Amino acid sequence: MKRKLLAIGAALAAAVATVLLVVTPASAAVGLHISGTDVVEANGQKLIMRGINHPHIWYTGQTRAFADIKATGANTIRVVLGTGKRWGPSNDVPAVIQLCKQNKLICVLEVHDTTGYGEESAAASLDEAANYWISQKANLVGQESYVVINIGNEPIGNTNPAQWTAATAAAVTKIRANGFQHLLMVDAPNWGQDWQYVMRDTAQTVLDADTQHNTVLSIHMYAVFNTSASIINYLDAIKAKGWPLVIGEFGWQFASGEVDDATILAQAQARGLGYIGWSWSGNTDPILDMVLSFDPAQITTWGQRIINGTNGIRATSREASIYGGVQPTTPGTSPSPTPTTPAPSRGCTATYATSGQWQGGFQGDVKVTAGTSAISSWAVTLTFPNGQTVSQAWNATITGTGSTLTARNVSYNGTLGAGASTNFGFLGSWTGTNGAPTLACTAA
Repeated sequence: MKRKLLAIGAALAAAVATVLLVVTPASAAVGLHISGTDVVEANGQKLIMRGINHPHIWYTGQTRAFADIKATGANTIRVVLGTGKRWGPSNDVPAVIQLCKQNKLICVLEVHDTTGYGEESAAASLDEAANYWISQKANLVGQESYVVINIGNEPIGNTNPAQWTAATAAAVTKIRANGFQHLLMVDAPNWGQDWQYVMRDTAQTVLDADTQHNTVLSIHMYAVFNTSASIINYLDAIKAKGWPLVIGEFGWQFASGEVDDATILAQAQARGLGYIGWSWSGNTDPILDMVLSFDPAQITTWGQRIINGTNGIRATSREASIYGGVQPTTPGTSPSPTPTTPAPSRGCTATYATSGQWQGGFQGDVKVTAGTSAISSWAVTLTFPNGQTVSQAWNATITGTGSTLTARNVSYNGTLGAGASTNFGFLGSWTGTNGAPTLACTAA
C-alpha cells in the first residue's frame, strides 16, 4: 500500500510474529481461539491462516477484491480500517464483515492509524485504537467465529519501542473489560518487525493481561528478515516460549537485502503457522502488489509466488470449517462427499455449490472425488441452464463456449487416490436466474 511502503522504507519494514496462548477448552469457546500454540475454531479444528492483506480504507469502492482474494484459494483476508485519527473513520464494518462471510473468508480487521506511533507524529495510540473497537462493539459481538480483532497495525515505531509492552497490555485489558470475546491479534513494535526484540522478550506480559488468554502475536517480516537464519532464529525463539504465532505481513525478495520470502513460506508450512501476505493491490510503488489495478488478470511476480508458488496459498490453504471446509485426514486427501451419481471404480464424481452471489455475478465451487481406484486426470463438463458465463477459474483449466464448458485438472491436482477429493472454483456472470449447472465427471 502506498502508506505502508512509506512506513516500511522509514523503518526497514516490519516483522510480525503472531503468537497464541493457551486458553479455554474448545467446548467453552465462543469462536476463534487459542489451543496450545494453535489458532482453532469453536469446534476445535485448527485454522492455519493463508491470507492476503487488502487496503480497504483507501479503496472502499474495491469490494470485488474480497471475491478475487477468495478466488486465489485464500482462507483469510486482513482488512485495513481507520479510526478517523488519520484515516477514515471506517463506519462500514458490518458491510466488510458481510463481504468476508459471503466469500467464506476469516476476517482479520485491523486499525491502521497506529502505524509507527512514537516516531510518526500523526499516528494514533493503541488506547485510541481500543476506543475505536469499543465504538464498533455492536457490529462485532456475535461475529467471534468469523472475525479476529487486530488491535493496531505496527503500533510503535523505532522511538522508544519498549513502550509497546505496557501500551499493548493496557489495550488488551481495556478491550476485555468492555466484554469482547474475540480472538485478539497484536502487532510487534519497530514498525512490526521487532528487530530490538521487545515483543520476543516481553510478550508474556501482554498475554497475561488477557483475562481470556485469547491473544495471538503477529510479526511483520520485511527487510529485517532478509536471511534464512534471521527468520528461523526468530521463529525458534517464539516457539521456545510456547506462544502461538502468525506472520501478519510479509513481502518478497525483489532486490538483494530484501525479505527472504521463500524461507518464510517454507517455515510457515513446516511449522503450521499462519501467514498473510502484503498486499492485494494499490501500493504507490506496485512492487508489493499481487495484482495491478485490482485486476486479477494482471498478476505480478509477487502474486505468482505467493498464490501459485511452492508453499503458496493454492497449495496449502484450507477453508475454515465454519464455512464448510474440512482439513485433509491424511496429506493430499480429503473426506469424500456423498456422490451425486455412482462412481465407477476408475472414475469420478463432481458436486457443485454456489459459494457467493451478488448482483450480476457469482462464485461457484466444484468438488471432484475419485472412485474406488486412483486416477491420474479428470475432466468435468458443466452445462448451465440459464445462460451463465464464466470469466475466471482457479485449480482447473476451463474451455468451451455457450452453456456447456469443460473443466480439466491442472498439473498439481489431477492425480487423486481412491476416494480422494480436490476442488476447483470460478467466477461467473448471470442475469435473471442463476440455476446450478448439471455435471458429468470423467477420469483416466
